[in-house]
Amino acid sequence: MVALTLLEIVLYLMSIVTVIVIVQFVLSLLISFNVVNMQNNLVASLWRAVNAILDPMLNPIRRIMPDTGMIDFSPMVLLILLRILAIILSNLGSYA
Repeated sequence: MVALTLLEIVLYLMSIVTVIVIVQFVLSLLISFNVVNMQNNLVASLWRAVNAILDPMLNPIRRIMPDTGMIDFSPMVLLILLRILAIILSNLGSYA
């Protein structure tokens, strides 16, 4: 019973990280196409907060992955790893 509750909490936290990765992706597109400006304090604060949350997870992936130039595939790899982990944890939870 307790294990299933902890499993649901972990899966919920993983879904929050997934949303934050998507927010970072959309925000980076908006910044690069000059839709929003980094001179805006709200945008700059949001960008720093999102990067502060995700950089500890993305930096190890970036060190392992080959350099692809301007395109950073590490958020996509993180999303794939989170999904694989969610599938594994869900299957383990069904046996508990």
